[in-house]
Amino acid sequence: MTMTAPVAVVDTLTGLLEAELNSMFRFMGEGSPYLNRATADVRRPLVEMVLAEQRRARELAALIESLGVPAAPQPVIRSDEQYLAYLSLKFLLPKLVDEKKLTIQRYENALGVIPDSTPEVRELLNAHLAELRAELAQLEHSAAQVIAQSRSAPPS
Repeated sequence: MTMTAPVAVVDTLTGLLEAELNSMFRFMGEGSPYLNRATADVRRPLVEMVLAEQRRARELAALIESLGVPAAPQPVIRSDEQYLAYLSLKFLLPKLVDEKKLTIQRYENALGVIPDSTPEVRELLNAHLAELRAELAQLEHSAAQVIAQSRSAPPS
């Protein structure tokens, strides 16, 4: 694109980029203490979600730059992150479900705020939204699985 995009589009995309970069999922990568005790059925989708989140962030940054604006997301330190180190996977998964729901809501809001943006913008946001919804379903399944396993495990 040769001309700069409307400010609302750039601001909205930058907000989505910041949400992807500052998500709790950044703590769930390979070697994460949360994944050490998780079964492969739970661990694999979480690792895939972390990688997908990183890819979505790269795609959003590239889209912002293609609109003629440098992508300059602001890092955020969230007050609730200090407690993450003390949570088990059983307690963390519902937080990740909530985080995914919030991200979906952000994408839906973004599509409502910038309905007249370019097809390229709408296509990318709709593709990300479809992925996020599939990830939410997987997270909800994993959370239910971990809770069921903890109920059936003998007390230690």
